[in-house]
Amino acid sequence: MNAPAERGWDKVEYWSSWFLLSVLGSVILVRLGFAGVWSMPTLDLVLGGIALLLIAASPWLARRSRALRLAIVAYATATQLVPVCVRHPAVLLALAGALIPVAVTIWALVALSRKGRAGQGAPHS
Repeated sequence: MNAPAERGWDKVEYWSSWFLLSVLGSVILVRLGFAGVWSMPTLDLVLGGIALLLIAASPWLARRSRALRLAIVAYATATQLVPVCVRHPAVLLALAGALIPVAVTIWALVALSRKGRAGQGAPHS
């Protein structure tokens, strides 16, 4: 059995998602903080506020649910990216360039998650 490797991978995913939630929360908090200095559309304020509340409540809501943590991350990310891309389509070029390192990182994480499963068969002599 390869249970320790799976538990180790789960631990990496768990702490990575919490770190991502904290980074997203700080970005949204700063963006909402600047709403008092520069005008911000009401829709952005409402969606950002909901995302910040979900992130703040995620230690209770998504403590044991990976799917819920990822859904909160996806929603919070979308509330920050979609309005900007709709208003300023040129930002899509920068996002397309940023997809390259993100794709490499996802590929590496998937490869690492499968690494432990490769040797699960019967030992060779």
